[in-house]
Amino acid sequence: MGLLHHCSPVPTVRFLIPHRIIMPLRYSSPRLLTVRSSLPFPTQKAKYHRELEAAVHVVERACRLCVDVKRSLLSGDGRILEKNDQTPVTVADFGVQALISLELGKLFPSIPLVAEEDSAFLRSNNLADLVVDAVTGKARFGDKQLTHDDVLDAIDRGGKDAFTFGANPATYWVLDPIDGTRGFLKGCEALYVVGLALVVEGEIVLGVMGCPNWQEDLSSTEVQEDENKPSGPGIIMVSHVGCGTWIKRLYNILDISPNMPDCWNRSFVDQCCLVHEARFCIPESQTWESLPLSDVKASADGISIADKEILLLPTCCGSLCKYLMVASGRASVFFLRARSEKTIKVWDHAVGVICVHEAGGKVTDWNGSQLDIEVDQVERRVIFPSGGILVSNGNLHDRILEMISSRLSFS
Repeated sequence: MGLLHHCSPVPTVRFLIPHRIIMPLRYSSPRLLTVRSSLPFPTQKAKYHRELEAAVHVVERACRLCVDVKRSLLSGDGRILEKNDQTPVTVADFGVQALISLELGKLFPSIPLVAEEDSAFLRSNNLADLVVDAVTGKARFGDKQLTHDDVLDAIDRGGKDAFTFGANPATYWVLDPIDGTRGFLKGCEALYVVGLALVVEGEIVLGVMGCPNWQEDLSSTEVQEDENKPSGPGIIMVSHVGCGTWIKRLYNILDISPNMPDCWNRSFVDQCCLVHEARFCIPESQTWESLPLSDVKASADGISIADKEILLLPTCCGSLCKYLMVASGRASVFFLRARSEKTIKVWDHAVGVICVHEAGGKVTDWNGSQLDIEVDQVERRVIFPSGGILVSNGNLHDRILEMISSRLSFS
């Protein structure tokens, strides 16, 4: 993955040697364009730049909330302390939803929020105090002290039955406060994401994903390619319709002082064109053998992978993490099977869809149709993709759809 590096105020341009990330890359991603500003593109190009700026800022603070809660669980040797309940992830999950709801409700009071949680669990388990403590200091609530009711009402603003849409097109936010809660509890090795999208009349127009524990895997030789290139964990990914997908480091949540100003890097999907050379992600709840490409052999061993054998990337928790991997070029394909016993929620996919699209990829159901995120006309909370969901770099999409159709027709 190369970088075209642009510096202000005196423009300079230089090319860097391609480097590898996490898993061995069979196809390198296109060059990344680097710029520095509050947004990575001119505001006049982005119709919803005010909403995007607000979304970036609040997702950054939400990531900081997650990091702070997680740090409170660490033992002296850096391990996550064992707990008998789900209190840590509960506090972070509900805290993020409260924080984002408070901020967006203040800035855009007419835009409703569709989100994963409501406050019933907090009320019944007397956990509101912990969530209020987590949110205090992160929310910009003026001189007013946050109360239990402020926090609980903010959570319920995005909960089930909070808003009835009807059949008419609408504008609304879609939030997954923490996608990959098991990853949150596992430690740094499993990714988790804060995901926020804006839908306008059936179209996802912007998206922001924050991943506090994303890491680049740079070898000792690769580090030399740019002494100023950030290598610490944590990224934020943003997309706006027609403006591309961009990534920058989350320095502020890690208390790191960067050697240079924040840089936005243009992100693209990878360029793999052959199925057996692709890097795949699948849900942790599904096996490769249960999916309709199992005729193609898969291996999770990136070192000794055989000829004509696809690389199955190590499982990370949550769907948005996998969208993030495809949109950043780290993975080529993510696909999942829809199951009758499990409802597919809109917040697990909405922000990922625009990030992959704007990075040059493609997202459809297994019939090749775009996802209908407004099929739930009452609450906009569920989607019903035919067969399942296929997320790809675009080059592989039609071929994989053909393989799925062929396999299902004989099953």
